[in-house]
Amino acid sequence: MADEQTTHIDDNPKAHPTGNAEKNPDTWTTGGEEMTGAQASYLQTLCEEANEEFDPKLNKAEASKRIDELKNKTGRGVS
Repeated sequence: MADEQTTHIDDNPKAHPTGNAEKNPDTWTTGGEEMTGAQASYLQTLCEEANEEFDPKLNKAEASKRIDELKNKTGRGVS
């Protein structure tokens, strides 16, 4: 007899770590925090390539969106 408390492996998001990798930055619980060092570095590189101004005051969510925009503009977003 199956235990009703048993969690199926398919119900565990860690069972499929790449299945939930893409999340909307607007729903991030930490999206309002300061952007990470990695985001700042990559964003600055993309800004230089796109001849766009780098804004160091963006939060994590804003930086993620800006990175996506600039990846598309510079061609880095093309697979």
